[in-house]
Amino acid sequence: MEYLYENFTFPPDQSFTIRSQFIELKKYTELRCHINYELSSIENCFGKRFIGDHIEEFNGSDLILIGSYLPHCWQYYKAVDPAIPPHATIVHFFPDFMGKELLGKPEASHLQSLFQNAARGIRFMGSSLKEVKMLMQQMLFTKGLHRVALMLQLLDVLANSKNYKILASPGYNSVENSEYANKINRVYEYIFKNFQDEISLSEVAAQIHMTPAAFCRFFKLRTNRTLIDFVKEVRIGFAAKLLLEGKSNINEACYKSGYNSVSNFNKHFREIKKLSPSEFVKEYNNTNNGEA
Repeated sequence: MEYLYENFTFPPDQSFTIRSQFIELKKYTELRCHINYELSSIENCFGKRFIGDHIEEFNGSDLILIGSYLPHCWQYYKAVDPAIPPHATIVHFFPDFMGKELLGKPEASHLQSLFQNAARGIRFMGSSLKEVKMLMQQMLFTKGLHRVALMLQLLDVLANSKNYKILASPGYNSVENSEYANKINRVYEYIFKNFQDEISLSEVAAQIHMTPAAFCRFFKLRTNRTLIDFVKEVRIGFAAKLLLEGKSNINEACYKSGYNSVSNFNKHFREIKKLSPSEFVKEYNNTNNGEA
């Protein structure tokens, strides 16, 4: 299997994300990893999970917490109950999503062990599985501080659970410490700091002491995208954030996100978001008004 590094951005009004989706029954062949922590609840499916160097079949429900840069992959074979579509509920977050001060509080001290163990992947079972699933369902239909409160309650349940299994072996070296991840992180850091300005291939390649040609091969292999595509995603993600915050109009968002041409900005925005900037804002506002 190949490693695929993913980059997630959160909406401007959320410090973590949760989503529910139907599962496509297929055998994925790429080990994915990302800087965010991930909690995945899988229902009504039989398949096989790969977490670091851990490989195991699962049947029915599966609840897994994964730490930063831990490679993971699920292969989905069939539904346990053919009359019900298999589905997954997934949370992406950072441990300090409520601020670094929270983790330093005595009431949150038990979360430190949870996040340390997540570096190797944790499978939860028993009563905690049922309780977490209930909380995740509630989170799907709430927002704001209510959702944050449920998230803290969820982490508390996981941290206090006695029925769990750590998956990857103690000697497993996560991608976070690998030479490849360090290089990718340096590239990400450089782009995040400079995407509002002109970015040249030679400047980025120099960050990890590679020739432009070698860098292009390396970056494409490790991220499954070109440097141009990644910079485009970062710029459009930032522009979308500005538009949803309501502090910038389309022209301002264009120039603040590193574009010199509004027509080029509109073209790239539609490529990434499948909507024009104005359609994107309108859909977001309609969704929010419908949920109110």
